[in-house]
Amino acid sequence: MKIFLGSDHRGFQLKEKVFAYLVKNGYEVEDVGDRVLNPEDDFPQFAQAAALKVIGSDDKDPRGILLCGGGQGMAMAANRFRGIRASVIWDAFEARETRNDNDSNVLCLPSRVLENDDSAWQGIIETWINTPFANAARFKRRNAEIDEF
Repeated sequence: MKIFLGSDHRGFQLKEKVFAYLVKNGYEVEDVGDRVLNPEDDFPQFAQAAALKVIGSDDKDPRGILLCGGGQGMAMAANRFRGIRASVIWDAFEARETRNDNDSNVLCLPSRVLENDDSAWQGIIETWINTPFANAARFKRRNAEIDEF
């Protein structure tokens, strides 16, 4: 699994911690930006970069993790791309559900909620990475319907 990681200025500090965590735990990760803290940057460019990497990857299960203040903006921007199923997640239960039911391939984290709670974001990431898609016919059908829009 290759993970494409991106954030705007509001998620930058947490992204740096997430990057270090993923590398330390043996995950293949690529930082798609921003590479420096820039208070003037805009989240859509990083959501697009991650989404295009996930869509275009040769990896069998590419994923993206995006961070901004509330996670919502990143999810809205990433979900504009066919084949992306981005979810804003704030706890491990929702991380499990979005992988199991929706085959979420982009995790959007709200840095305002999680930046001071390492165990929370680590638990979310590990749960999201390690929960397989249930592959139930109804879930596959719903994902196909999303891609038809």
